[in-house]
Amino acid sequence: MLNRKTSVLISMILVVFGAAALWLIFNTEPVPERETAVRQTATLVEVVTPQNGKFRPVIQAIGTVIPAREIVLRSRVSGEVIEISDSFEPGAKVSQDETLVRLDDADYVNLLRQRESELMQAIAELEIEKGRGENAERDFIQLGKAIPEERRALVLREPQLRSAEAQVQSARAALAQAELDLKRTYVKAPFDALVLSQEVNLGSQVSAGDGLARLVGVEEHWVEATIPLDKLRWLSFDADSKSASSNVTIRHRTAWAAGQTRNGTLFRLIGELQGDTRLARVLVRVKDPLATQPGLSGQQPLMIGTFVECQIEGMEIQGAFRIQREHVRANDTVWVMREGQLVIQPVEIAFQDEKYAYLQSGVSSDDQIVTTSLSTVREGIPLRLAGSDTT
Repeated sequence: MLNRKTSVLISMILVVFGAAALWLIFNTEPVPERETAVRQTATLVEVVTPQNGKFRPVIQAIGTVIPAREIVLRSRVSGEVIEISDSFEPGAKVSQDETLVRLDDADYVNLLRQRESELMQAIAELEIEKGRGENAERDFIQLGKAIPEERRALVLREPQLRSAEAQVQSARAALAQAELDLKRTYVKAPFDALVLSQEVNLGSQVSAGDGLARLVGVEEHWVEATIPLDKLRWLSFDADSKSASSNVTIRHRTAWAAGQTRNGTLFRLIGELQGDTRLARVLVRVKDPLATQPGLSGQQPLMIGTFVECQIEGMEIQGAFRIQREHVRANDTVWVMREGQLVIQPVEIAFQDEKYAYLQSGVSSDDQIVTTSLSTVREGIPLRLAGSDTT
């Protein structure tokens, strides 16, 4: 039998040979190779071509309808209201020079007669004084005496004559005032107007200066709107003789039917910013706000105090490229597809309204503007159009 040392030696030799065999097997075993063809797929996008030409941008604004003419009709004289017009009530239209209220004129008729009598008396006194002066001059001539120059005015009663003439003028003025006060017992509309409120009725006792009604003109209303200061240079007002005023389309989405609008023109720039907003205040003129003329039949009336939307037509932009506003990317750039790759193109924006951006430079009419939102934005990434086999 083998001794113990020999057995240990043989075991160690077997272990070494076994380890060597395992190493040889694992290191010489064929390894399957995986061939991968990595292909970068082009991103599918949609594109549009920018429009080139002359455009008029539209500036959006919110405004309030206000009257162009508004007054509180007041009485010039006192008296009792004895007659009112059938159209003298809130919401009614009245015409210029139409009598709305008539006051009791009995006192004014009596006063007028008194003033006429006073004028006649003053005229008579003047004629008497003229005769006295002529008699005084004739008496001195008959006496053959010369009238001293320093006493001539007194001798001929010239001061008394001037006093009588002044009395006549005063009486004429008093008569004219009496006639005017009598005329003012008829309170008339100063212009074509809409009655907003009525403050008196039959039997009311009014004093001079009391308010009788609130009237607003019906020939035109204004819309006071606010716009950013940087948009002013694109607008033209009535007072600007260099170009026609900007046209304005007015809409009230909640109260008017879909598609109903009123037309106006940009009237005037108010020389004051609005409160904390620091927006410019402008006035839009709207003719025939109540839509009473035949040409405006069926259109909605503009009511005082209404909030409306204004689409103000700006000055013409020439030689610009127009794209949708949302297609302008960060830092005033657009995504352009050129030769199947993405190009991040800087552009110069002339103007942006609510819907469009008008580009002064940076693109051409042949460029394909990418409208698709991309998850990865990097210069040069491959792109393809719908229906294209390019990958």
